[in-house]
Amino acid sequence: MKIGIIREEKNPPDSRVPLTPEQCQYLMQIDQNLEIVIQSSEKRCFSDLEYQEKGVSVVDDISDCDILLGVKEVPINVLIPNKTYLFFSHTHKKQPYNRKLLQTILQKKIRLIDYECLCDQQEKRVIAFGHWAGVVGAHNAILAWGKRHQTFALKPMHQCHDFAEAKTYYKNLSLPNFKIVITGDGRVSNGAATVLDLMKIKQVSPPDFLNKNFSYPVYTKLSVQNMYHKKGEDIFNESDYYEYPEKYVSSFKPYTKVSDIMINGIYWEKGVPIFFTKEDMKKDDFKIKVIADVTCDIAPDASIPCTIRPSTIADPIYGYDPYLETEIKPFQPQSIDMMAVDNLPNELPRDASEDFGNQLIDRIWDELKKPDSDMIYNATIAINGQLNEPYQYLQDFVDFNQSS
Repeated sequence: MKIGIIREEKNPPDSRVPLTPEQCQYLMQIDQNLEIVIQSSEKRCFSDLEYQEKGVSVVDDISDCDILLGVKEVPINVLIPNKTYLFFSHTHKKQPYNRKLLQTILQKKIRLIDYECLCDQQEKRVIAFGHWAGVVGAHNAILAWGKRHQTFALKPMHQCHDFAEAKTYYKNLSLPNFKIVITGDGRVSNGAATVLDLMKIKQVSPPDFLNKNFSYPVYTKLSVQNMYHKKGEDIFNESDYYEYPEKYVSSFKPYTKVSDIMINGIYWEKGVPIFFTKEDMKKDDFKIKVIADVTCDIAPDASIPCTIRPSTIADPIYGYDPYLETEIKPFQPQSIDMMAVDNLPNELPRDASEDFGNQLIDRIWDELKKPDSDMIYNATIAINGQLNEPYQYLQDFVDFNQSS
């Protein structure tokens, strides 16, 4: 088998890699029939030289590889027909901005395996950058609060060599008395909690968060049962919720009245109730002033109605005026300050890449070599010019405006 690690060519540039130089070396050492090559790039967090020093050939042409590994979406003009690709395609939720990408993948008879769809038998994802998205999202939320109130300053994460450096700034950080609510209990929220714990922000239970006052900064984490209840009833049934989310409404409104900062780290898709509305944000008792939307679904198809666009690593914060319902400059009295960077792990690319590569080796590598892996089959969106059976629901999505 010959594996090619492709050059990341989506804009804005992404410097993460699916496998580090050391991981490539390890895989070739344990499998003498495996060759890994890497497409030359000046944008990676690991240099071409670092790969060469570990015995990985640096090439420009990767067309003779059996499997091509990337991270972000591959630009349409560089897709190689009849190849097997693994990357985050952001197509399985019918994201309109990637319709043409999926159409082209089908036209070029590419086998697309999407990392986001790789799941175990319990249908839990086995590989993700979510932990590091949560880490950087929480860091940026606190950074935004400091800028808003001009009371403290944090070095941007992308200016740190790695997370170890970032942690050195947390030790002597003097934080005000504020309340932070984190949505979700998965990789993203746990990553966010890691940062808040290092900052010595105390975790409290959701009831205490709602009903008690504190003389020090606190945070709480909400799982789905804390955020939703059945319409007309004060109950939550998890299996029923996942099967019929339209029967449920948000229970989040009380948290908008006591929280200063929100870190959104829960998976969301159409049909799931949104946390709050634009009208809710206009009310005097809506207290949240900083939202770090790590999930970064863009309105109107989003759980956060003021996530009106993604932001960038270089310029991560924009303001939202709830009365005008429009973007404004951040850090103003009337603004809700939005952090909506859609490639947060790229602020800590070396840490994030190493963690991702370990997951790839531990959970997926052997599955890739099996001729009949259920995990790989269920994550294969397209094959031989057709949508794979689990993704037939995308047919109307790819058929729309296909001639243009």
